[in-house]
Amino acid sequence: MASFIGARNQYTLVRLEFAMKYAEVPAPPPIARLGEPSERALSEEWPTIEEQLEKALAYAKRLERERGKKFVDDPATQWLLRSVREMDQLNRAIRWVLTVTQSEDV
Repeated sequence: MASFIGARNQYTLVRLEFAMKYAEVPAPPPIARLGEPSERALSEEWPTIEEQLEKALAYAKRLERERGKKFVDDPATQWLLRSVREMDQLNRAIRWVLTVTQSEDV
């Protein structure tokens, strides 16, 4: 969970940098933070974070597809894409843990 929080914080910073550098491009979508680092918050708030992450992933794919090599080679864009991919990987691990935990509770 701490890794996801760190990746999300990194995404928040790069999202701001990207939006300032490319004001003519719609800003990357925000991703909320958990209200608290607890199991209750995780089970209640995680679906919303996953939806926001899906929007960020779609945004990243659109960037790669529509903006061309020069744009994607930019350090701010690379950092943004890397942050989104890292959160996606961590999300998959967290989703697996949530699924296992929920199935054990049944």
